Amino acid sequence: MTQTALPGLVTPPKLPQDTLRIVPLGGLGEIGRNMTVFEIDGKLLVVDCGVLFPEETQPGVDLILPDFSYIENRLADIVAVVLTHGHEDHIGAVPYLLRLRSDIPLVGSQLTLALIEAKLQEHRIRPLTLTVTEGQVEKFGPFECEFVAVNHSIPDALAVFLRTAGGTVLHTGDFKMDQLPLDGRITDLRHFAKLGEEGVDLFMSDSTNADVPGFTTAEKEIGPTLDRLFGQATKRLIVASFSSHVHRVQQVLDAAAKHNRKVAFVGRSMVRNMAIAEKLGYLDVPEGLLVDIKNIDNLPDNRVVLMSTGSQGEPMAALSRMANGDHRVVVGDGDTVILASSLIPGNENAVFRIINGLLKLGADVIHKGNAKVHVSGHAAAGELLYCYNILEPLNAMPVHGETRHLIANGKIALDSGVPDESILLADNGTVIDLHDHQADIVGQVEVGFVYVDGSSVGEITDADLKDRQVLGDEGFISIITVIHRATGKVVSGPEIHARGVAEDDAVFDEIIPKINAALEEAVLNRTDHTTHQLQQVVRRVVGTWVNRKLRRKPMIIPVVLEA
Repeated sequence: MTQTALPGLVTPPKLPQDTLRIVPLGGLGEIGRNMTVFEIDGKLLVVDCGVLFPEETQPGVDLILPDFSYIENRLADIVAVVLTHGHEDHIGAVPYLLRLRSDIPLVGSQLTLALIEAKLQEHRIRPLTLTVTEGQVEKFGPFECEFVAVNHSIPDALAVFLRTAGGTVLHTGDFKMDQLPLDGRITDLRHFAKLGEEGVDLFMSDSTNADVPGFTTAEKEIGPTLDRLFGQATKRLIVASFSSHVHRVQQVLDAAAKHNRKVAFVGRSMVRNMAIAEKLGYLDVPEGLLVDIKNIDNLPDNRVVLMSTGSQGEPMAALSRMANGDHRVVVGDGDTVILASSLIPGNENAVFRIINGLLKLGADVIHKGNAKVHVSGHAAAGELLYCYNILEPLNAMPVHGETRHLIANGKIALDSGVPDESILLADNGTVIDLHDHQADIVGQVEVGFVYVDGSSVGEITDADLKDRQVLGDEGFISIITVIHRATGKVVSGPEIHARGVAEDDAVFDEIIPKINAALEEAVLNRTDHTTHQLQQVVRRVVGTWVNRKLRRKPMIIPVVLEA
């Protein structure tokens, strides 16, 4: 029977000698926050350290981090952080980990480390780094790491093969098997086969597209669509994509050059990342093609392409601000906007809101739903099956995906011949021990959400977010009352102030006599009353009345003073 996450917290046993412990701190049951901790012989190795972007139910939150509490008392035991590639959901939380210990070595490919170093510079952290390439083998304490080239929607992605006394693990990171990639760098299946012959005790594979049959479309198929759209456009073109999607940006640059248009990068992360990619040779920019955003007004509309951030509906990103009329770029009638990206689960409403806003401004909006302007960076079911058959792993642990993706990946593992009892469907915080070629779930540790809100990290709680939702959805009522200490009679007030509850505060006149009567009764019935108890009386009276009369459940803040 497939091993599944344990219900509730179960303290794992002491780690036996020559046993490899694996604890995912993020990335399971969600798309983002990818982080896995490996432990053996008292040392820890971390693979990836990413962020999760907030949903509408988390108002005011900027980022969500993995919960570091599992390792915060063992930071000195961390021998390295291996970064599989440069996407935010795999590197975005590194600055927050390095705030706790700044000299943890970061290991990754050239582009991955360049992107994280630029991010760390903003946090005023100078990291220790080690650049690795495919085929390279490095030893970090009791962990031997061999790196394998994989194809993804960002250059220089790597899988990592761990050799330890407890067994071997292949962690793919994010990958797909594009056979005709733009940069010619394919997922190295020959290397996979070699590792399979050596023996893979545990296969931890990307699950994002495990429920998609067949094979992921090749990136090169986007080119003809962009060429057609660029040829048809009569005014400005605005293309939105991830700020790290170098391949997509390259296709936009190629199409712009062919159709005699200039390109301006829009959005701080887009400008920064593409400058890095060009400097390192991952982005080929024809001479004279790029212009500064400040100079686009000097060009005819049919000569302009804006390469922008904001494809996921991020409220402060360039495209969102354009749709809201809050950007120096004013989208107008006849402009063409291309959303060259996928929809990350949870972002649908925000993206559709932008699409609707752009359409109202008169733009022609092209997206994945009506044109082939995006292909996924993740392996579909057919590609995963190939990998299982090539590697023949003894155990499988799907990672990187929502629950439905993990289950679909587990079924592929089963179809390929992995024994049912050797398939582990884990949650964040599930503790897995690997020993003598067998992987078992042995415990469950507590991991929560760590919210970044402005300059605060981890100070915002789920209760705070619930309060924000109530304020946003139901409104706010404050009641200030001064009563006579002995009689309970109202000396002043009640003064009722409401926001977002009713159109006219006069509607609350009806409840004032009820508040007065309830307070007087409470004081007469209890000579040892406290102001807190009286405030609760007011809260119940107002809450019951508002719920019955207005059909709302606002936040109620009663203040009772005694005179």
